[in-house]
Amino acid sequence: MSCDLWSSARAAVREILPYQPGKPIEELERELGIRNAIKLASNENPWGPSPGALAALAQFDPGSWSRYPDGAATELRRALATKLGVAIESVTVGNGSNDLLELAARAFVGPGDTVVYAQHAFAVYALVTQAVGGRHQEVPAREFGHDLPAMAQAAADAKLVFVANPNNPTGTCVGADALAAFLERVPAHVPVVLDEAYREYVTRKDYPDTLPWLRRFPNLIITRTFSKIYGLAGLRVGYALSDPRVADLLNRLRQPFNVNLAAQVAARAALADDAFVALCQERNRQGLSVLEAGLRRLGYPVLPSAANFLTFGIRRAAEAYQALLREGVIVRPIANYGMPDYLRVTVGTPEENERFLAALAQVRLQLQATG
Repeated sequence: MSCDLWSSARAAVREILPYQPGKPIEELERELGIRNAIKLASNENPWGPSPGALAALAQFDPGSWSRYPDGAATELRRALATKLGVAIESVTVGNGSNDLLELAARAFVGPGDTVVYAQHAFAVYALVTQAVGGRHQEVPAREFGHDLPAMAQAAADAKLVFVANPNNPTGTCVGADALAAFLERVPAHVPVVLDEAYREYVTRKDYPDTLPWLRRFPNLIITRTFSKIYGLAGLRVGYALSDPRVADLLNRLRQPFNVNLAAQVAARAALADDAFVALCQERNRQGLSVLEAGLRRLGYPVLPSAANFLTFGIRRAAEAYQALLREGVIVRPIANYGMPDYLRVTVGTPEENERFLAALAQVRLQLQATG
């Protein structure tokens, strides 16, 4: 007797297009038979993990790996609360910040409920909405960024709103005044998830310190991650900051032991490594400048970015992406974000940045030669 479990699954789940991560280096090298490929596709820190995190892991007793971690991640949450000046009851940990985005959707959204997010925003917002049976309301972008007044208007009938600041994949960023005005307009019963995965890279003077807003806006949920500037993407650890009653809801849904022991140890140490964060901020600023100048020199328009990547316009983007792969350079195609004529490149080391620009110059000549 055959059993068609595919047909038995919820239609919303069957229709999900799974998240597509950046192409792994190992896969490209295996496919093309090449070596020394570079990956500038996933907005990882090219300088690796925080040295403080590496030292903490090296000193940790390996005999502990056979034990479950603290399910509440108490020491990590306490370190975050102390560093950020919030109550420990306001901190929820996750298996990367994506975990927290999903928990928010599961906590507040049911079948048919509306979730608001911007056009060209992070793909996971649409995925978690569909997974819980929610209704998408994608608000058209304004200059590739969030149209906050339009989003506030749409939020009147919503159960959840996602805002990324800076936004991925466009790199756009909104200032404190615009964001505060938006939060004032959103009904108090509608949760707003403010995704600040790239906040440590921002150098804009008007970028908001949103932590004091947690008292002012009890419907605010701030998500952050150790995957970007702290260089711990492979360990998967993120956190949310919210009103304690909201954190209690998220914790009721959170999987037991969702942040592993190594991640807890490394994240606590990384959080204290201010010198590494400052160094990466400056190196990223320099890298952005080099990439932007190089792209403009080659004739490609660049979207201003407050994060650790640049999105640039390029004709025949899909062909250019494949040609760059043949040069051993992995960037990110973003046609699935409604941007078929753009590619996204992560800031790498100086050597990686120059290699990318040199490869792109070759690809430009190849595309010109073929019309």
